[in-house]
Amino acid sequence: MTHGHGHHEIRANTVLPARREDIELHTADGLTLVGELALPLDRDPVATLVTLHPLPTHGGYMDSHVYKKASNRLPALADLAVLRFNTRGTSSPRGTSQGVFDNAVGERFDVAAAIEYAEFHDLPHRWLVGWSFGTDLALMYGNDPAVEGAILLSPPLRFSRPEHLQAWAQGGKPLVALVPEHDDYLQPAEAAERFAVVPQAKVVGVDGAKHLWVGENYVRRALDEIVGVVAPDRVPLPHTWHGPGE
Repeated sequence: MTHGHGHHEIRANTVLPARREDIELHTADGLTLVGELALPLDRDPVATLVTLHPLPTHGGYMDSHVYKKASNRLPALADLAVLRFNTRGTSSPRGTSQGVFDNAVGERFDVAAAIEYAEFHDLPHRWLVGWSFGTDLALMYGNDPAVEGAILLSPPLRFSRPEHLQAWAQGGKPLVALVPEHDDYLQPAEAAERFAVVPQAKVVGVDGAKHLWVGENYVRRALDEIVGVVAPDRVPLPHTWHGPGE
């Protein structure tokens, strides 16, 4: 770890100061899931991101790059708590969560365990952030009294059904979909049609972006959009950091 003072440009692999702790989540069906919580270094968080990763059968896990970068940057840049975890049967350097991938069925318990952890530990203003498969989990199982709303990156609307969107419509919680222009599954025009059943849903088309949000400019756009929802006074996020970094 190098501590140099001065202005540093924030790059893809920049890790800014935070309190980081390994956590375990315990599901109602008896599994232990592994994760990490990142908190602002020397103050309480103003809001909380509970992240739900892309499809584990296609390489999705708690370190999927947008979430890893959120955890590396947002506690310092936006005073957010960032909770990441591996859904059942998913591995990362942090470890392997018990159980096996269950096609968005048993994962309902994983979502509940993450929300309960955040609530029990008094993490404030809890928002779900789903990406791809994680957006289906958010839509299906995240419409919870302990959650303020959900932000969806690259929603494929694959496992979730119309009745899940209907439930969000009736509940009235904020729903924001960030839809890449060149998404593999659902592009902005069709997304606007599909989400139209949720009157409060906001669909944001992101020019040039693809399903996986590769490229630092798209990562910055995603993080700006997320923070703009949960802590609007913290955007736009700075592109430089003044102070110690790793």
